[in-house]
Amino acid sequence: MARTEAQTFMPLLINLRHLEEQDLELKGELPAAELEFDVNDPMIRAEKPLLYELKVQQMDQSLLVQGKLHLALQCQCVRCLKAFEYPLDLAAWTRHLALEGEEKVPVVSDCVDLTPIVREDILLEFPQHPLCEVNCSGLPKPEVGKAKTAGPGKQKSTWAELDKLKF
Repeated sequence: MARTEAQTFMPLLINLRHLEEQDLELKGELPAAELEFDVNDPMIRAEKPLLYELKVQQMDQSLLVQGKLHLALQCQCVRCLKAFEYPLDLAAWTRHLALEGEEKVPVVSDCVDLTPIVREDILLEFPQHPLCEVNCSGLPKPEVGKAKTAGPGKQKSTWAELDKLKF
């Protein structure tokens, strides 16, 4: 039977002592500030918290972490500049973390912090060029070649000003 730990607004810490008895299930949210996204893209902002549901299993000298990650990004369309929300979903997120060897994860006070690992995987899923719609046509194009009206019912000719010139 898996032990469930509900975490709200805390780093994603896995206590290895809790895994000795049974698997862990983590469910909660992590503020975007905790993930420390250093994105210098004005078209993408992470302001809402990351929602997660994870199951952690200890396998010999490693951890298997599986679950769902969801983050709603506030974006601006690169074509039309319209603001929109981009749902970033990692529905089948899985990571195998070594506890020994060259690629082992840091263990501090019997805890493994998943926050940097989650941050890395989410950053890889950020849209490169956010679009509000796949078929976004962009900003409205100015009408080229049409005369502007000078008043009600009157059209001002572009040649009219040249006709006033005296040589």
